Amino acid sequence: MSDTEIVRIETSQRMSRVVKAAGLVFVGGQTSADPTVDVKIQTASVLAKIDGFLAQAGIDKSRLVSAQVWLVDIGRDFAGMNEVWDAWVTPGQAPTRATVEARLAAPHLLVEIAVIAAQ
Repeated sequence: MSDTEIVRIETSQRMSRVVKAAGLVFVGGQTSADPTVDVKIQTASVLAKIDGFLAQAGIDKSRLVSAQVWLVDIGRDFAGMNEVWDAWVTPGQAPTRATVEARLAAPHLLVEIAVIAAQ
């Protein structure tokens, strides 16, 4: 892939799940499909989805350079999300990260995560 080539993975009219461009891999915001579970289980589900998309792009989480995390209730869910995140992230390879409180697209969603990785 050249520096000018753009590769899109799982693309629809609205968005691509993954875009590879300029030596980077962008994984769009991921959420849990299960509306009945707590933030820890939703976070684990989201991170598993991210692992899968990174694999489709030919890399893994050790290549992460940035992450954005959105929580519906940061006061309630920050510690639980971090517990799962800390167990998942590659030791010594933590990306930059921003975590904010936000209203998400559906009421059952507690966490959404988007990442950028180097190829």
